[in-house]
Order: sequence, then structure tokens, then C-alpha cells
Amino acid sequence: MQANKSRDTKPEMAVRRIVHSRGLRYRVNVRPEPALRRTADIVFSRARVAVFIDGCFWHGCREHHVLSKTNTDYWRAKVGRNIARDRGTDEALSRAGWAVLRFWEHENPSLAADRIVEAVAERSQPRGGPRAGVGVAVDSAFRIDVLRPGPGKVVL
Repeated sequence: MQANKSRDTKPEMAVRRIVHSRGLRYRVNVRPEPALRRTADIVFSRARVAVFIDGCFWHGCREHHVLSKTNTDYWRAKVGRNIARDRGTDEALSRAGWAVLRFWEHENPSLAADRIVEAVAERSQPRGGPRAGVGVAVDSAFRIDVLRPGPGKVVL
């Protein structure tokens, strides 16, 4: 199992490339909440969006997961624990104010990137806090403009 990558997998890299090309910047393989011993694949700290790209085998995809023919009891329990841990992570992050997005490794990276860009834009809207008056506008090509009061706007 040492040969299995826990980060920088092909599906993760594909999504990251697209999100980056659309102007978003993010952190990789970090804990969204320091007290929670879970790392997200992609984290947008200011927007509080955590993205997980789950492998079909390890996380029990209903469409593609095939139970191992050997040591079946072990693998059934292992995948079951992984699923339970994922649900617990989602709940803990949601309670802490994070938007949690989960994608399967077989999903289209471009469609996943679309959902990520939308979530980040939605959560970057002003809410009356210290950054009040700063908003994000997303045009049809998914270019993100940061709107600030005053003489201009900054394009990311």
C-alpha cells in the first residue's frame, strides 16, 4: 500500500490545473481546521471551501468500487471506516463554517472545476465583515473579477 499516492494523483492534478487556469489560487493537502486531523486535497482558506477528490476503491464508489477477492472482510471493514470518516469530516467542517465539495476520481475534471469556481465565488461575496464591499463576479468564461469600491477592479 506504500505505492498508493495520497496526494498529487492524476485526477487531483487535472482538477487543480483547470482551477488554477481559471485564476483561483489555493492551498494543497492542508488541514482546513487545525484541530481536525484531516487534510483536504484543495483548500480555499478565505472562502472556506474544502475540496476532496476521492478514489473509487478507497472511498467505496457505488459505481466503480469492486471488493477485493482476497481478504474480503478486511477490505469491507476498511472501506466502511473510510466512508464513515469521510462523513464525519464533512459534518465537522460544515459545523465549522466550511463548504465541503467531494468529487470521485472518475468525474469530469472540467465539471468539477466549474462547481469549485462557483462555490468559491458564492462564498466570496461580501457579508459585512472586515472585507465588506469586496465581491466576486464570475462571467460566462469563468474569469473571476474581484470587485472593490473605488476607481477600478482587480482581475485575478
